[in-house]
Amino acid sequence: MATATPIPVLQKPPGFRDPNGMPARPAKPVPRKVALPPSFNPKKKRRNCCPTCYCCCCVFFLILVILTVICGVVFFFWFDPKLPAFHIQSFRLTRFNVTSRTDGQYLDAQTVTRVEVRNPNEKISFYYGATEVDVSVGEGDDQTELGTARLPAFTQKNQNTTSLKIETKVDDQQVNEGTGDRLLARFRSKNLAVKVEVRTKVGVGVGAMKFARFGVTVTCREATLKELDGSTMPKCDITLLRW
Repeated sequence: MATATPIPVLQKPPGFRDPNGMPARPAKPVPRKVALPPSFNPKKKRRNCCPTCYCCCCVFFLILVILTVICGVVFFFWFDPKLPAFHIQSFRLTRFNVTSRTDGQYLDAQTVTRVEVRNPNEKISFYYGATEVDVSVGEGDDQTELGTARLPAFTQKNQNTTSLKIETKVDDQQVNEGTGDRLLARFRSKNLAVKVEVRTKVGVGVGAMKFARFGVTVTCREATLKELDGSTMPKCDITLLRW
């Protein structure tokens, strides 16, 4: 009896689909991410250190101000600081001539002034920078400059009195018509008003320590030659932080 030969099974070609089989499931669509407006994407809040720094700075400056005030109070109570005192010690017009010419009047004058500077402090010294001194005579529209003198820097110890010698002059200086005659008449009658202004910078010294200089303007009150020839010394007013 003959044996039956097996029939080989055919391989399915690539991409073959069985029409009688189950339909293939469609692939699921990939979900798309919906774009949201920026307002729906809040950023993560970062920790801000500015308020902390600001508070620290405020506390530091507050402590600094309190310490400065305390040091100032202790300084004033311990050292009892006083301003220096300025007075006109003497004033002389060694030359005062008025010449009239066809083109106007001309003045020749020479002055010698002594200004007394007194330091009333017991524990504080003063050190002065370069000093400028202006001398003028006359009042109102007749006021006339008689020159400027420059003095070198100097130091004044505690409870010390210093006399500054100031020399100024003008040669052949033209003055307004009639001013020369009025100045000369007041000079002869000793009613000529004199004004002295001192500009300098003053520093304070305590022991070996020296503090920065500050501008000072000293204006000596107007006084006549008759008053200056007497025993009284006109007082001068001090204006701080002015140069």
